[in-house]
Amino acid sequence: MDKIRHNFIIVQGLKLHLAELGSGPNVVLFLHGFPEIWYSWRHQMVAVADAGFRAVAPDYRGYGLSDPPPEPDKATFSDLISDVVAIIDHLGVNKVFLIGKDTGGIVANFFAVLHPDRVSCLVTLGVPFTRLPIRVHEHLPEGFYVARFRQPGRAEADFKRFDAKTVVKNIYILFSKSEIPIAAENQEVMDLVDPSTPLPPWFTEEDLAVYGALYEKSGFRTAMGVPYRALHEEELGLTDPKIEVPALLIMGCKDYAFKIPGTKDYIKSGKVKEFVPNLDIAYLHGGSHFVQEQSPELVNELILGFLEVHS
Repeated sequence: MDKIRHNFIIVQGLKLHLAELGSGPNVVLFLHGFPEIWYSWRHQMVAVADAGFRAVAPDYRGYGLSDPPPEPDKATFSDLISDVVAIIDHLGVNKVFLIGKDTGGIVANFFAVLHPDRVSCLVTLGVPFTRLPIRVHEHLPEGFYVARFRQPGRAEADFKRFDAKTVVKNIYILFSKSEIPIAAENQEVMDLVDPSTPLPPWFTEEDLAVYGALYEKSGFRTAMGVPYRALHEEELGLTDPKIEVPALLIMGCKDYAFKIPGTKDYIKSGKVKEFVPNLDIAYLHGGSHFVQEQSPELVNELILGFLEVHS
């Protein structure tokens, strides 16, 4: 971890943070989810760098050490896709091995649709390719966390009652469970967590301190805009989006996302392969929503095996 380099590039007037490890022309670009940050890929960065790849993990605009957009409420997935193009151009390579988790998987998926010539292969964790707009919140109760996070100002008011470290702790505890986080009518999402609940055993106090410090700097305003309030975006000008590059989907079988209506059948029936024809799917039987942090050895083995095939 001490060997990870921290650099900044300017994209559309914003200073974006890149964490890097390793060297060479074969770049693995990692895209994080929420409430994650570049640091969520720490185990994978070391593994791919040791295997001879150059690992790069940015903080999105408005996350961690990267500058926020001038109007966070107007941030979109299109902005993040444009940032990925700029990052790849900055790195001086034509293609990358692209890896995204959770909402980073959404960005990675649509980047592969729009820019297949810039992607050698694609790995996503926890999120199958789904056409936009994404309306999962419409099939669950009003207290479903996505529905709550989409309401302007509600999550911010909820989170404001706590320091950033506690917010991240609570979300990690909630999202690590196999049940969908749904608040009652008289609850906020943060109220779903008993303050005495310990962290997951694979997530240390030191890890939490890193996340807490980064979100203390950035806050959560942009993170609520993208992904949650940008889920209504249309098809980014696409009429028949498909991912043609080789792709691997890694799913933890204890991930609460499997219980979102339609998700399990969409994946296991093979329907997803209508949109991603060159898709392999790997299941981690005890895996939660945070498989890359919970079971880094297993995830690293899957990623490295896939990269070796497509290098």
